Amino acid sequence: MISSSSSSSSSSTTTTTTTSTADQTDGTSIAAVPHDIITTHILTRLDGPTLASTACASPTLHTLCTEEKLWRDICASTWTSINDPRIQHVISAFPTGYRSFFSDSFPATLRGPPPHVNRPSPIPELISAIDIWYKNKIIFSKVEITETVRKDFLDPPLWIDLLRREEKVPVPAPAPAPTKFEANNDGFFSDLEESMRLSWILIDPTQNRSVNLSSQRPVSVERHYTPEEVQLTYVTVLPGSSRVGSSDPVQCRIMVTCGGEEGGEMHVREVNMQVQDMDGFNLSGEDSLVILQGAMGCERRMQVKGRERYEEFLEMKRERRKRIERREKRVDLVCLIIRVIIFVILLYGLLG
Repeated sequence: MISSSSSSSSSSTTTTTTTSTADQTDGTSIAAVPHDIITTHILTRLDGPTLASTACASPTLHTLCTEEKLWRDICASTWTSINDPRIQHVISAFPTGYRSFFSDSFPATLRGPPPHVNRPSPIPELISAIDIWYKNKIIFSKVEITETVRKDFLDPPLWIDLLRREEKVPVPAPAPAPTKFEANNDGFFSDLEESMRLSWILIDPTQNRSVNLSSQRPVSVERHYTPEEVQLTYVTVLPGSSRVGSSDPVQCRIMVTCGGEEGGEMHVREVNMQVQDMDGFNLSGEDSLVILQGAMGCERRMQVKGRERYEEFLEMKRERRKRIERREKRVDLVCLIIRVIIFVILLYGLLG
């Protein structure tokens, strides 16, 4: 018994000493490296999620990883559109500047109900920062400001359109030659699905919050109204709100229409965004504003699974449709029984 106790005590002491030594070694090894070396030669090579994870490793790294310049450079290299002076001015008002903006704007799965507020704070405008890449090369970048207090925004279905009529954006290939439009080639659709990425960051300059509304890659690529057009659809599923009549999830749909003559140069012809409920109806600007402001305050998970989340949404729509059909069948059956009863009563009255 004594031997066992001594052994246990010795083992505990050894474990404690080892752990303490490891912690001390880790601390010494970090402190031994000059901070400017860590910042200049190591941290600048990390992307945003990795930098955020590194900040949790030690107090020293946390201090180094929260430098504003690091996050400003990461944001600028991730989204070309935020180099616009108007966006930079808005980001400067975020709680921790570019670090807060990156945390809000990095693509993520939005989960859980939005934070409960009696009524969202009125905002005079929404700012959209949009970037489109083809084969990892930026082909379109724009900042769009949408006034949200006008009646023509609040009442009709929300529709934010980025390109004016007849405005076209060429899609260059990695080589000097332009990308060819080949709607009759099945591989063309697969290439667009894999190679055309989109980011749509929506910013609330009043509350200093933002959210990325794009699934990054399209959830569908299909022919549009004419043989000369192909439509790519990007979808993010957003939590609903009882303030707009239903807590069921809704979808933010971003449509990119590409077109051109077969074998000719491909152009982006349309880029627009809308919000739809589970029945496929477009929400008004006022209701969409409630949903979008709620999305900015939702819990975020970095594991982005745009297509999987969209398929979950479609399954929910199918289940909802089945429930409605079953309810309608029950109502029809009740109505039929009532009509039969009325008919029997009338017939009994006539024969009596």
